[in-house]
Amino acid sequence: MTFELLLFLAAGLFSIGLFGALSQQSIVMIMMGIELMIGGIIVAAADFWHFLAPTGSGQVVIVAAVVAMAVEMAMGFAVTTAIYRARQVDMTDMAEDLKG
Repeated sequence: MTFELLLFLAAGLFSIGLFGALSQQSIVMIMMGIELMIGGIIVAAADFWHFLAPTGSGQVVIVAAVVAMAVEMAMGFAVTTAIYRARQVDMTDMAEDLKG
């Protein structure tokens, strides 16, 4: 695969994620859009490291980013589940009263 094709894939993932995060009201769907955006960033970073510094040093950073993304999503789903169980809220408009 070429550098430009992988950047096109990363831009597509980021764009679809951005559209999903901005057009949905469900908290879970917004989190899925954010997950796609982060995935696009990781693909772009891996692409840059592979073609600009092919020594393999970027693999550790990519793995750390994927692990951080997984932890972030697990915590986000835990908070969403707790809010839903406490108040039966699953849409962002209904969660407006949770502001500080």
